[in-house]
Amino acid sequence: MATLQFSLVSPEKVLLDQPVSMVVIPGLEGDIGVLPGHAPLLTLLRPGVVTVYEEEKILVKIFVNGGFSEITPDKCVALVPEGTPLDALEKGALEIEIKNLLEDMADSKTEKERKGTEQSLNIAQAKMMEILSVVK
Repeated sequence: MATLQFSLVSPEKVLLDQPVSMVVIPGLEGDIGVLPGHAPLLTLLRPGVVTVYEEEKILVKIFVNGGFSEITPDKCVALVPEGTPLDALEKGALEIEIKNLLEDMADSKTEKERKGTEQSLNIAQAKMMEILSVVK
């Protein structure tokens, strides 16, 4: 079985660093499946799920809130601000977070404040969409 080295790195720690048979990353223009021998590529990442495979089995799904990735024929490195295992996200907590962020947006006094809150809201909503897609 051919593998490539996959590293998922946040500012605080290395979240994952191991050989894998495939990884799917949430590229800005859509999901990108990365197999050994992939053409070199630099891409921005949108909030979404990184899915790591060993052969045909999913090893782990990790929600990332953006970042960027460098792909070469033998490795894929994703640098992300934050990564959370998908199964660690809780629907109830996200519902409360979204409600609070909507209230914060309504209370925003400056455009900068509103934009920051809007970005946090978009990430929380993306997390919720991923949770709901797993439940189906």
